[in-house]
Amino acid sequence: MAEGGEREELLSPPPVSPAKRLCSWPSPQAHHPRGAGSSCLAPGPAPNLQPESLLDCAAKTVAGKVERTSRVEVALLADPGARSGAVGVQWRMAQVLGFFVSLGFHLSGTVTEPATASEPAMTYKVAISFDRCKITSVTCGCGNKDIFYCAHVVALSLYRIRKPDQVKLRLPISETLFQMNRDQLQKFIQYLITAHHTEVLPTAQKLADEILSSNSEINQVNGAPDPTAGASIDDENCWHLDEEQVKEQVKLFLSQGGYYGSGKQLNSMFAKVREMLRMRDSNGARMLTLITEQFMADPRLTLWRQQGTSMTDKCRQLWDELGALWVCIILNPHCKLEEKSCWLQQLQKWSDLDVCPLEDGNYGHELPNITNALPQNANHNSDSLSRPRRTVFTRAIEGRELHWQDSHLQRIINSDKYTAPVCQRESDRLLFNSQGQPLWLEHVPTACARVDALRSHGYPKEALRLTVAIINTLRLQQQRQLEIYKHQKKELLQRGTTTITNLEGWVGHPLDPIGCLFLTLTEACRLNDDGYLEVSDMNESRLPMYQHVPVAAGCSNSNESYLSLALEVALMGMGQQRVMPEGLYAQDKVCRNEEQLLSQLQELQLDYELVQTLRKQCILLLEGGPFSGLGEVIHRESVPMHTFAKYLFSALLPHDPDLSYKLALRAMRLPVLENSASAGDTSHPHHMVSVVPSRYPRWFTLGHLESQQCELASTMLTAAKGDTLRLRTILEAIQKHIHSSSLIFKLAQDAFKIATPTDSSTDSTLLNVALELGLQVMRMTLSTLNWRRREMVRWLVTCATEVGVRALVSILQSWYTLFTPTEATSIVAATAVSHTTILRLSLDYPQREELASCARTLALQCAMKDPQSCALSALTLCEKDHIAFEAAYQIAIDAAAGGMTHSQLFTIARYMELRGYPLRAFKLASLAMSHLNLAYNQDTHPAINDVLWACALSHSLGKNELAALIPLVVKSVHCATVLSDILRRCTVTAPGLAGIPGRRSSGKLMSTDKAPLRQLLDATINAYINTTHSRLTHISPRHYGEFIEFLSKARETFLLPQDGHLQFAQFIDNLKQIYKGKKKLMLLVRERFG
Repeated sequence: MAEGGEREELLSPPPVSPAKRLCSWPSPQAHHPRGAGSSCLAPGPAPNLQPESLLDCAAKTVAGKVERTSRVEVALLADPGARSGAVGVQWRMAQVLGFFVSLGFHLSGTVTEPATASEPAMTYKVAISFDRCKITSVTCGCGNKDIFYCAHVVALSLYRIRKPDQVKLRLPISETLFQMNRDQLQKFIQYLITAHHTEVLPTAQKLADEILSSNSEINQVNGAPDPTAGASIDDENCWHLDEEQVKEQVKLFLSQGGYYGSGKQLNSMFAKVREMLRMRDSNGARMLTLITEQFMADPRLTLWRQQGTSMTDKCRQLWDELGALWVCIILNPHCKLEEKSCWLQQLQKWSDLDVCPLEDGNYGHELPNITNALPQNANHNSDSLSRPRRTVFTRAIEGRELHWQDSHLQRIINSDKYTAPVCQRESDRLLFNSQGQPLWLEHVPTACARVDALRSHGYPKEALRLTVAIINTLRLQQQRQLEIYKHQKKELLQRGTTTITNLEGWVGHPLDPIGCLFLTLTEACRLNDDGYLEVSDMNESRLPMYQHVPVAAGCSNSNESYLSLALEVALMGMGQQRVMPEGLYAQDKVCRNEEQLLSQLQELQLDYELVQTLRKQCILLLEGGPFSGLGEVIHRESVPMHTFAKYLFSALLPHDPDLSYKLALRAMRLPVLENSASAGDTSHPHHMVSVVPSRYPRWFTLGHLESQQCELASTMLTAAKGDTLRLRTILEAIQKHIHSSSLIFKLAQDAFKIATPTDSSTDSTLLNVALELGLQVMRMTLSTLNWRRREMVRWLVTCATEVGVRALVSILQSWYTLFTPTEATSIVAATAVSHTTILRLSLDYPQREELASCARTLALQCAMKDPQSCALSALTLCEKDHIAFEAAYQIAIDAAAGGMTHSQLFTIARYMELRGYPLRAFKLASLAMSHLNLAYNQDTHPAINDVLWACALSHSLGKNELAALIPLVVKSVHCATVLSDILRRCTVTAPGLAGIPGRRSSGKLMSTDKAPLRQLLDATINAYINTTHSRLTHISPRHYGEFIEFLSKARETFLLPQDGHLQFAQFIDNLKQIYKGKKKLMLLVRERFG
């Protein structure tokens, strides 16, 4: 690439195909000056021509320039898969074989692709044209249809660059033809036609006819074209770019919707544009224009707008990069006005289209900001329709007002030694700091966009100088803000609140100002300069290596380096207090941009110089007041600093623990969720619940922010293991600032795991912190629904058990503030007195008794509060203490008349029988029976087994108990089959077989004709009669067979008394008379029963 005039190169699109120079032949009467229509020869008559000297002055000069471009520039347009040059390096010696020739500005050769296990070796013909250090056209036999060069083109180019001495340079073909006489020319043409007669014969005849015709167009032009002679010096030259292929590729990738790696491919194309701009290749703007046209033609834009939905995150990120690239194009410092005007017109056309994406990522109308957070900006309360429409191209369009003619700016970017003059004018004092270093007082993102433009267009030194001036300006602003805060500190601390002074945050900004400054500075410190070739042989990225490079631009501190400046500006930007932007995408972008910056910071190896920079900046952030996100007072809608503080804490901890903990504890705040209490109110830390901010805009990323807050707390807990004072301070911060029960529970679990490692002793202090957090979770979720509540209760008991018997006693005694009665009896108390817990804690007898006593007290309290759910658990827990057991039983009896269900009473009754209290069980069963109502058609009711058990129990106790229960059964049960089953069971064995002391069984079977079974028999027969009529009311033919079987069972019951056959016969006759219309059914009845 040319060094001089190339800096002023116009970036307008060149012709589609490069012009071919017309080469004429000199006559004895005329000289032929260089230029369009002339040959590459120097003026003079033919006999004085010296081809070897021409070769030296032309081809070798070009070859030398190509040599200086190096293989990196050739690889710019190579396939990203082969960008490391590994393929070309392998082929440069072994695979570039056979035919290889360089004719003027044309390079031809054959490249052999080595054989693989599945495919044989393949040889391809490659042709390359170049002009002024740029490849202007390529052709390869592999048929590559990609926008990037194929590996064969790269291999041939690298071979030519690396082995120039092995490539014989020849004159353009027109010069060789000029040296031939008529016979030689005729022989040359005839041999050429013979070698390719099937391909060129028609063309050769056509050309011959035109040459022989004096009026033909070909004879109107002096000279003839030569594809190997190159273009005229006045012609535009640019790197080869297949425009149609670019369009097709972008269209294809967009149609895949970000899937199948298309997003990576599009990002690769954006990276290619940046590389072109850096090489000052005019194809950069051309390629970006083609890409943008396809983006604007994406049919999904119309669909998203019609549906009022937002585009996907991946697509939004691609549009953001597109907008940022256009800002770089517009801010090109050596762009001509005509080019800039042309681009701006095109950008305005795109921006005016309805489907053009908006800068904030929303297609629908924005909600008005109804919060009072920004009183100094009253316009935020107005209707969003009054706001100007900002698209992804708006910032590029706004670049029309920016220029590079400012003399102060020119001196900054053109000299490292530019400092304040000795005698400053009053107007110059704002342009320099107290050390005489130049400042650049401009809107920070705009100033950083200038840096990005310089860097992107291949002016790294100029970008560095401007970056240093911007950082010096930020330092001065930081110092002045600190001075302002010192005068207002007392007032702000008393109010406990502040306003947002930075309405536009630098992190997450569309122009990414901090990321731009950071990359500009770190690129100057990289040990491996070939950033875009930074891929290992295994296709795995490796971390960049950095070194300290002293700042050259008028730095008063000799120890300062670009690397320390990079760290400093990143800390300044991320520590800036800024308001949370509106909209899901803008908020998500803040988080993503912060994570990207932090991942870049983590690549830096913190040596002594960087640690000092880190400490200094952290102290300034802590003292920065409302201008810092880590200041003492911040606004309610300020972007939280949790993720940033986590990095600072980990980085500072080995060097300055006190500062690292102070900073991390300060960052634990999440003001948007804080309650109305003042920031210093910690009197009720356990009763805080999650608060949903009732404001617009919504914090869409609140869940992510809370999780980052949790991560910060977990990091501190891990680091503070064994330090009682720090752990207590961290615990208080967690209880004060974290409002999500699930996250506090996660912290409790993390602390428990750290405190109880499997390979070392338990940390009791951290274990107590885990218990405290668990107790807070119990309080927070006691009166709210939480699907993990049962898991939380079980974990807390486990944690308390690990802490010791005193912790168990404590939670048993204060159960009502932590658990529901059901949880307290069924989980907490039951686990506390279990055999496993006793063995785990190796409890002695007094300790076991203390736990058991607490558990019984808890059980009785829970039974009184919720007898329906806890009576049975209370009885179980009180089994070993007679007084407590009697109290629990009485609670159950008293509650039976109230809200207890028959199911609960039957369960307790069965338990009493199992424990050897049959009379108490009978009493409870009788109470349960009085709560039951079993309809005629409920022959599968779950309470049937309980009814049968209760009847069996009363039958086993004796005739009196059975006689007492049967009236309850008759009253509660109306299902004929159940009643007949009870009746049958009572007649099989004699009553009184339970073995109650003082009672004897009569040994006689009971008669159905006498009490108490007579009442049950009559009820059963009546139930059969009623059920029969009910079933016949809505019976269908398919149920006739089932009905006949039902009557057969009824007959068995009817026949139990002596006159039963008469009753059944009369019953059947009545059915025949009443339902005589159901002839088919009655016929079946008559066949079965007569």
